[in-house]
Amino acid sequence: MIGIWDDFIDNWQVLLKGLLVSIEMAVLALFFGLILGLALAIGTMSGRALVRSIAIVLVEAGRGAPALVVLQIIYFGLPNVGMTFTGFVTAVIALTLTTGAYTAEIMRGGLQAVPQGEVEAGEALGMSRASILRDVVVPQGLRIAIPPLMGFAIIIFQATSLTLYVGGERELLRTANSLASQTFNYFNFFFIAAVLYALITIPASSLTERVERRMGRHLQ
Repeated sequence: MIGIWDDFIDNWQVLLKGLLVSIEMAVLALFFGLILGLALAIGTMSGRALVRSIAIVLVEAGRGAPALVVLQIIYFGLPNVGMTFTGFVTAVIALTLTTGAYTAEIMRGGLQAVPQGEVEAGEALGMSRASILRDVVVPQGLRIAIPPLMGFAIIIFQATSLTLYVGGERELLRTANSLASQTFNYFNFFFIAAVLYALITIPASSLTERVERRMGRHLQ
């Protein structure tokens, strides 16, 4: 552990840049993944058997494949993808697919938790099914799903470290690994990376718990 502080002081700008890349990667994956997840969640509840079946298959396939496997398939398995897209873009695509599959189940649970009376009230007012879904079910369902979605966002942020295996822009773990390979202070730089990850995930976890408690009181 000798020299950890010195290694951080000497390289803090590069390490923080890597942390920002990780945050940017997670934000983009969550943004696109939540849109995909909502579409899949609605699809799994569709009254059309074909649409429902396709959505369920996509969700189960996405949930069954580890994020690292999805990343490797996209970057190395698909023709010319590794040459066409950077590791950053590939990681965003892979994490978006993983996010979509997992958040679809989370949001489906939220949508199904909306009281049936709310839907019946919309029908009594003459609202169309699309309007009820858009104006009644989705807003309330997403509000219910906020705490678990926040918890999953933390997991996706941590999963950005998987980009280490495909190259491209240097996110935090790749940056730490590069610095460690130059100085052979592997423990020091990986410890620093762990602390930087924790500086994001611990406050985020605490915020998630507070939101969950508050939402629980509100729903009661």
